[in-house]
Amino acid sequence: MEKNAIPVHKTGGTRVYPLRWVIVALFSCYSLSNAFQWLEYGIINNIFSKYYNVSSTDLDWLSMSYMVAYIPLIFPATWLLDMQGLRVVALLGAALNCAGAWVKTGSAQRHLFPVTMVGQVMCACAQTLILGLPSHIASVWFGPREVSTACALGVFGNQLGVALGFLLPPILIPNARDVNSLNFPIRMMFFGVAGLTTLLLLLVVIIFKEQPPIPPSHAQAAIRSNTQKDYSYRKSILRLVNNKAFVLLLITYGINTGCFYSVSTLLNSMIIANYPDEELNAGRIGLTIILSGMVGSVLCGFWLDRTKAYRYTTVLLYFLTFVSMVVFTVTLSLGQIWVVFITAGALGFTMTGYLPVGFEYAVELTYPESEGTSSGLLNASAQLFGLLFTLLQGHLNRFFPPFVGNGLICIFLFIGSILTAIIKSELRRQKANKKHEADADGLLDAHKETLMPMLPVIKETAL
Repeated sequence: MEKNAIPVHKTGGTRVYPLRWVIVALFSCYSLSNAFQWLEYGIINNIFSKYYNVSSTDLDWLSMSYMVAYIPLIFPATWLLDMQGLRVVALLGAALNCAGAWVKTGSAQRHLFPVTMVGQVMCACAQTLILGLPSHIASVWFGPREVSTACALGVFGNQLGVALGFLLPPILIPNARDVNSLNFPIRMMFFGVAGLTTLLLLLVVIIFKEQPPIPPSHAQAAIRSNTQKDYSYRKSILRLVNNKAFVLLLITYGINTGCFYSVSTLLNSMIIANYPDEELNAGRIGLTIILSGMVGSVLCGFWLDRTKAYRYTTVLLYFLTFVSMVVFTVTLSLGQIWVVFITAGALGFTMTGYLPVGFEYAVELTYPESEGTSSGLLNASAQLFGLLFTLLQGHLNRFFPPFVGNGLICIFLFIGSILTAIIKSELRRQKANKKHEADADGLLDAHKETLMPMLPVIKETAL
């Protein structure tokens, strides 16, 4: 047993370790650094496009590269997770994220846009090794009564990174008339991120473990006990795509999260179109969306751990996301930016609060398939829809007011709400845990008659 993995709970061959909180916190931190790099350009699109002397569409591709890279790379990434394990994937993700950050440090000159694109693509590739891990870490390290909370904490780091990506760039890089004066603040931002990712990579090398010595749940113990020589990644994928409930969730999760990616990428242009010279408030509105979403994620994680009401929670959140997007769309052009802050907060609570709920719902529907594979497919769907929505909404925004593009997003969210309501939920992981508990209770009852006459002898011997 590891010295730093002191058991705090033991029951029926399962055990949870204090190290689990360090693992999920460390993962959240390097996921944060990767998510920050996704939006560090987009929220001040107008400034960076002027600095590098490229179009706003070229700048949008820096954000969309995360979506483009994920779609083809998710299958090798999930195969690697299944074949080589959690630690290898965590190390590669943190290393590639760090390398991309260091490449960007060499791009703080006006003619070096191709260099910053290379660094961004490296970070985008790292995302494929990061984004699908929260549910896998939660299942491998956490007990059944805290697994949804742990998944929410894993997603929390990514959301916090997005929040900082909205908040810090407008503060660090001003909209200066002298474009050459931006060399220093841009360089400092890039070096700051590179230093942080280097520290996190070293911590991952030292601390991050594959799995605890003893499984945290009966469901996880059953997965470990299954022979791996007959495992086929291809067959696992086929079983997932033949699972009708999961396929519906795959589509609805992609629509919801794809809408979030599109709104996040194009938020700067939406706000500037209605409130000129409000780059700083555009970042603050984005921050409001993410902070409220972080609250929603954690609350939903606690709720799911206590109620296991996956279907009800998913349907309710999805419908509220649709309603919130309608309200945000209608109020965006009212000329009262304080109203936009409020409606954006409501949108964030439901839209990003849905992310860990979708992850955990997928694990329940697909158990005992790999959590990394189901989460990876969900994220691939999200990236595909996000890319399509961003391109379409961005095109509409160039010819029409943001109301038109946002209206299209509302239509898709309404369709997603209907599809979510017809998903038939079968909570397979919960059934596995309950079955083991029932078997244990039955075994105890079966031996009760044998054990009861022996209790006086046992007491006398003890005395």
